[in-house]
Amino acid sequence: MYWTLELASKIEDAPWPATKDELIDYAMRSGAPLEVIENLQEIEDEGEIYETIEDIWPDYPSKEDFFFNEDEY
Repeated sequence: MYWTLELASKIEDAPWPATKDELIDYAMRSGAPLEVIENLQEIEDEGEIYETIEDIWPDYPSKEDFFFNEDEY
């Protein structure tokens, strides 16, 4: 399983919190690339509910990670 910023962004707007099956369903319905669906299928499922994308990919960058001031635009 590998995540890139581009792949992870495809499920960023998923209806959180969500289960693994709900995320796979969302990815399929939203037309996400096959790699996203494969990555989600590789998650070990213990009936866990994921609150945010960081629960799936802890290294997912947040807005604070970018040196960007939205107030200037």
